[in-house]
Amino acid sequence: MIDLAAVKEMAKHTLIDTLGIELVELGEGRVVATMPVDRRTHQPAGLLHGGASVALAETVASIGAYALVDPQTENVVGLEINANHIRAVRSGTVTATGTVLHRGRTTMVWDIRITDEQGQLVCVSRCTIAIIRKS
Repeated sequence: MIDLAAVKEMAKHTLIDTLGIELVELGEGRVVATMPVDRRTHQPAGLLHGGASVALAETVASIGAYALVDPQTENVVGLEINANHIRAVRSGTVTATGTVLHRGRTTMVWDIRITDEQGQLVCVSRCTIAIIRKS
């Protein structure tokens, strides 16, 4: 399994870095990350952009899946994602907690719950990850 420092290094100069997503916890089948709600992640009305929430959710699922495969022979990519936006957020930090629901040979399914600083549910997402053999 990869470690937290390796993932943080891989995230440099990517969308993860641009949106200010910070990996907090990486365990087998569980990932926790935070993201600021600021000018980088706002939509024009000053609320957290739904696409930023989806990017956070897919990031958590992808990192979690990558930690469960053999990086020498396999890679992971998002195959499908859905999200329900429950509550608006204007500022602060949101936290995404992802847990693996299904760990198959060619796919994984992750449940991601994004909460605000008060612990209130902001977004719930389900992400399917494809496991691809490296050639």
